[in-house]
Amino acid sequence: MSIDLHCHTKLSDGSLGIDDLIMVAKKSGMTAIAITDHDSLAGTRRGQMIGERLGLQVIPGVEFSAYNKERGQKAHILCYLPEFPDRLEGLCRRISAARKRAGQLMILKAAQRFPITPDFVVRCASGSTNIYKQHIMHALVECGYTNTIYGELFNELFSPESANNILYKIDYPEPKEIIDAIHEAGGIAILAHPGHYDNFDLLEELIPQGLDGVEVWHPKNTPEQTERLKAVAKENKLLMTGGSDFHGMYSATPRKIGDYTMPQEDLDLLLKYQAKKKRQQKRAEATK
Repeated sequence: MSIDLHCHTKLSDGSLGIDDLIMVAKKSGMTAIAITDHDSLAGTRRGQMIGERLGLQVIPGVEFSAYNKERGQKAHILCYLPEFPDRLEGLCRRISAARKRAGQLMILKAAQRFPITPDFVVRCASGSTNIYKQHIMHALVECGYTNTIYGELFNELFSPESANNILYKIDYPEPKEIIDAIHEAGGIAILAHPGHYDNFDLLEELIPQGLDGVEVWHPKNTPEQTERLKAVAKENKLLMTGGSDFHGMYSATPRKIGDYTMPQEDLDLLLKYQAKKKRQQKRAEATK
């Protein structure tokens, strides 16, 4: 069984449309995937419908961007299987608006240095719900300033250490606020790729705050970190998930759907989790 629960489409910062992503996943032998676009649920229902037609299980999801001010750390929180997805729309719109403002300002800074226009970048981002760094780089590739999305020019423009960067800070919600919103929507909250942002201390803090699980299998988690996350998950009875974080041609390194997968037994636990939680809540209420 091949299960990849972290895939991005053209609706955020992936390069493939939903139809193509699901077709590629099916032809690659996947049995289940999750579409987890950044701060957007726009493709979840369509993804499920296409998956049903092709015989591929498509699990609804979204990857929320967060920022922990106390530690000065970014974090990503994955939401799976929200029972009331409409309750997350406000949060999606809020984060999307902040990201859009930052994207517009970065485009203006880039346009001061290169012969591109905001309209041109927007065309490169066609189909996305927002503007991402990859779309600005796509425009610069089209204009011949580089032949790759990632590399020397990307680092110059988007590395915080670069004196010539065009970054604009985005005001993301705290992780706890996102976890609460996910639970309000009847969803499951998973801390994504702790190895990417060194979120191990944050993970320990979020467990008593209601975090449901952690992404154990991910390309940005080292083998040692993967074993560490397994131990933390087992000790705290957390769900374990995994996936490739697929972005198509917008990946920093070549990565296929299914390059990182998770066991079927952990998917089964994820799918049964909400019903189990409801049973536990009923028992707790009955003993009051």
